[in-house]
Amino acid sequence: MNNFLKNAVPGVQQLNPYQPGKPVEELERELGISNAVKLASNENPLGPSANAIKAAQSVLGEVNFYPDGAGHKLSLALAEKHDVDQPCITLGNGSNDILELIGRAFLAPCNSAVYSEYSFAVYPLVVQAVGAEARVAKALPADHSKMPYGHDLNALFDKISNTTRVVFIANPNNPTGTWFELDELNGFLSRVADDVLVVLDEAYYEYMPDELKPDTQTLLKRYKNLVITRTFSKIYGLAGLRIGYSISHPDIADILNRVRQPFNTNMLAQAAALAAIDDQAHVTNSAALNTSGLQQYTKAFNELGLSYIPSIANFIAVNVNKDAMPVYDALLREGVIVRPVASYNMPNFLRITVGNQQQNERVLTALKKVL
Repeated sequence: MNNFLKNAVPGVQQLNPYQPGKPVEELERELGISNAVKLASNENPLGPSANAIKAAQSVLGEVNFYPDGAGHKLSLALAEKHDVDQPCITLGNGSNDILELIGRAFLAPCNSAVYSEYSFAVYPLVVQAVGAEARVAKALPADHSKMPYGHDLNALFDKISNTTRVVFIANPNNPTGTWFELDELNGFLSRVADDVLVVLDEAYYEYMPDELKPDTQTLLKRYKNLVITRTFSKIYGLAGLRIGYSISHPDIADILNRVRQPFNTNMLAQAAALAAIDDQAHVTNSAALNTSGLQQYTKAFNELGLSYIPSIANFIAVNVNKDAMPVYDALLREGVIVRPVASYNMPNFLRITVGNQQQNERVLTALKKVL
């Protein structure tokens, strides 16, 4: 029998594929249950806006044609939204696609990339796939008074070497929900050499309080080596259509577009995203629901005596004070899907997406029972 694995490139040979959250249909089929609730993948419980759905439906009759390979209308709208020139925008099949493009364009086996422990699982996958060295910085300690498990930007900076080409930073971070202050971000960016790309992953940006949101335009003008990635998968509720983008200096965007696959964003996704941009009411309602949901969870965790990581994203990581996998399995039997994060070296934690009030209560009732 042929051993095809040995013929794969070295980085791919050692890869463990990303494990998505368990689908509701799979759980119901496996356990013979119904009415399961999934709060494992940080999806918006309100779904997409009605405007986005209508826009996607309006182009269904045209799917025999290829989509606009440049995504002209969407990229122009995004450029106007962020007050940048259109060549600063790169569209991706979700923001994950942008991260892959960065890895392919800027990393090789002779290079290194820096990211923090407890960072998004895609960063090590991107780095390892191209055979680059991963330089992982220690996060802030669990007993840190202000930001337990948060990014330590000084530690990240200290990991940069003369081989480093990319630094990945998520703000807020997944799976911890932690963040850093604007002066910390500016201080870090001002110290990084101009030839090192800093990727600021802002998948959960729209959930942040306004006073914590970085000024995108100012940052991009000041730091030419900055790439900001955003997604329509979270607050805009378009995860199933896979659409994201980056904002960067035009020279960086030009390089990313050289390795970007033709037609990497589909027609329905472009149309829905274009409509979603202007539906501020949906974004506002989604953010408000999320804030009340976080309060609902933290109140319950305090009553249960469970510690948790303060979060400003649309999820929260709770410490169940023991191996979380048996708790996760028991919750599945209650028809509740959350996310164990042992793969992030957080074996006692479960990451729970913020749903609507009824979904959150369903999770909390099940959690009380299984604990």
